[in-house]
Amino acid sequence: MATTLVRPRNRWIGGVCAGLARRFGTTPNTMRLIFVISCILPGPQFLIYLVLWVMMPSEN
Repeated sequence: MATTLVRPRNRWIGGVCAGLARRFGTTPNTMRLIFVISCILPGPQFLIYLVLWVMMPSEN
């Protein structure tokens, strides 16, 4: 069963990577590593992160 997409309490900057990791069943550090590696490639990764940070509700 899929969990909802929320920013959990155990977050670093915005909690987006931790929320995505919980949603897709991986560890937060793995998701953070994927995000950092993807930032090397051209594309709107950082902009998508900011949009998700604003749109994802907090777990509190």
